[in-house]
Parts: sequence; C-alpha cells; structure tokens
Amino acid sequence: MVLLRWSGMFHGVAVMRRTALFIFIGILLCAVTLSYVSQMRTHDAASLYTYVIVNTYPHDRTAFTEGLAFENGILYEGTGLYGNSSLRKIELNTGRILADHELDSEMFGEGITLCGDELIQITWKNHVGFVYDKDTLDLIREFSYSTEGWGITYDNGKPVSNLNELEHIRGQIYANVWLTDRIARILPETGEVVAWVDLEELLTPEEQKEADVLNGIAYDATDDRLFVTGKLWPNVFEIDLVPFRSEDLAALSRPSDYGVYPPLMLCAFSHGSVVRLIRTFRMMTE
Repeated sequence: MVLLRWSGMFHGVAVMRRTALFIFIGILLCAVTLSYVSQMRTHDAASLYTYVIVNTYPHDRTAFTEGLAFENGILYEGTGLYGNSSLRKIELNTGRILADHELDSEMFGEGITLCGDELIQITWKNHVGFVYDKDTLDLIREFSYSTEGWGITYDNGKPVSNLNELEHIRGQIYANVWLTDRIARILPETGEVVAWVDLEELLTPEEQKEADVLNGIAYDATDDRLFVTGKLWPNVFEIDLVPFRSEDLAALSRPSDYGVYPPLMLCAFSHGSVVRLIRTFRMMTE
C-alpha cells in the first residue's frame, strides 16, 4: 500500500511538471504571436500584402530560376548553376520551351530583363552580361561590370541591380529577398521599401521538399498580371496582391461574439498560420 501511495505521488508530480511545462510553452507561444500581431498593426495598411492565387502554370522542376520576365504571352526565364545556366523562351500556358540558349559551363546565369527588342542577362561572378535578340535568343553583344551580378531590371533607360531578382512594376521595384518568402516593393528614386509582400505557403509541404527558394517575378503590363515562381519549383503562379487592412488587424485584437479572444486562438499557430488566417478573414469580409 505504501509503495502504491508513493508511486501515485510521483506520478502526480510528473503530471504536474508536464502540465506546467505545457502552460509555459503556451504562454511563450502566445507572447510571440501577440508580438507578431502587434508588429503588423504598426504597419501602414498599404505596406503589408498577402496574396490569392489566380492561376497556376506548369514550370520545369529542373530550372534553377534566377530571372523572369513576361511580354506578349511569352515567359522569359534565366536559369543558374554552373553547367546548367541558360536563357529560355517559354509558352506560359503549357510550360513548353520555345527556344533555349545555353551558357558556357563556366558561367553562372543570374537575372534577366527585357529592353525593347533585346533581352539582357547577367552572371554571378563572371563579371559579364549578355544582350540577346528577344525573339531568336541569338547573342548580339556582351558587356562587363566589376561587381557580382544578382538581379537586374529596366525602366526606360535606368538600369537597377544588386538585389536578387527584380521587376519594375508600375513605378516600383519588386525584389525577391533571398532565402525568404517575401518581396520588397522599393521606390527606385530613394531606395525606400514602401511595402512588403508575404508569399509564404505558395507550395505545399510535399512540393517544398524538392524545391529551393522563392525567386522569380514577372509582370504582364498589358493585362496587369503578376507572376512568381522559385528555383526548382513545379509551378509558376499568377497572383493578386491583397492588402492587409487596419480593421483586419483590429479584429484580431477584439473578443469575438463567442467570447473567444482571437490572439489566444492564434497562440499555437506559426507565423504563416497567422498570415493565412488574416488572409482568409480579409477575403471573407470583402
């Protein structure tokens, strides 16, 4: 009887310790989540965006995407890696490669941009860029520069470089932030970041296992369409940007009609789950 009593006491202590640990973890998660929501509320309503997927197009999973551009129904893609770098002309709807120019094996291809009837591609550490005929992908000329090449975009004679992958869209530079799921929107005149776009969870967990980072932005100026993809991704996504509204964030700080305090509901969720919940709330209330 004594042994059983002590055994029960030890079991009770162990349960209490586990319960205390779970409570501590829960409080910590709540603090992190509330901090995240608080940070989001400090942003101007126009400075934080999420997305909705409009269309999904096939993409070559072996393409290590470094640059993306779009014009007249054609997707242009620059790929990287030594021995696998190329420039491609692709049919958007099918993913079919219409033309392909392979770089020499010692070249590591990087960003691309359209410039009139020409297509420009830079390289990473080779200090050389290439100018092609955009229709045939025939090489027209080369040029050199002293820095590493990452991204390039073009705005009526104003070249911009030194971010990862860039696209000029309605007066702003859209830039992939390397190793993140975010795009920075930048004023080219000042370099100021005026908005952030969170593109977390475009891929499913299963797709993400064989994929690399988000990298690739293209814009259809004629039909106002935005395309994004990534290195070794299975798809190109056409997306619409959805701004977070101040009332969305305020709603996360008020008790609901059921007496549940929304931040407490978010405590067990990751950053992506918080963003996804706000995105869903935003679409449901439109």
